Amino acid sequence: MNSKQCFPPVVNENTTLLILGSLPGDRSLAQGEYYANKQNSFWYLMSQLLRTDLVHLNYQDRLATLLGNGVGLWDVVADAMRDGSLDSRIKEHRSNDLLGLIATLPKLKAVAFNGKTAARLGQKQLVFAREAITTIELPSSSPAYTLAVHKKVDRWQELQPFLSTEITVE
Repeated sequence: MNSKQCFPPVVNENTTLLILGSLPGDRSLAQGEYYANKQNSFWYLMSQLLRTDLVHLNYQDRLATLLGNGVGLWDVVADAMRDGSLDSRIKEHRSNDLLGLIATLPKLKAVAFNGKTAARLGQKQLVFAREAITTIELPSSSPAYTLAVHKKVDRWQELQPFLSTEITVE
């Protein structure tokens, strides 16, 4: 079994929506980028939600676009033992301090979980979060979750009301 660690959170003071995955897969860890596996539909789903092409942007521009629309990223698992990239292989995990992060995000309205594992592990912590935060369980953007992408797009559109209306251009 190999030890894997998550990335730091991608958030700022204008984050209104926090999307939480479980733990980056091997390709993401190797490249040091969230959702680096081209088979993962995360960037396509966010492109549909934000009505802009994130797929063809470089990584830093992708993150800047998310932050400019009030979207932050992180993972529920800080570190774990896992062979490969499947969530079902996560063992001996240590959770990230979700409540600690949420306390630093005054404009946060919603937390969305990218998949069942993220939701199962993250919901336990958020029971104690401030009441004004909505939680949403999304179908996983992972290629391992075989729901048709157009059905994933429909579900991910539920995030629309939680995007920032104060889009900032840097």
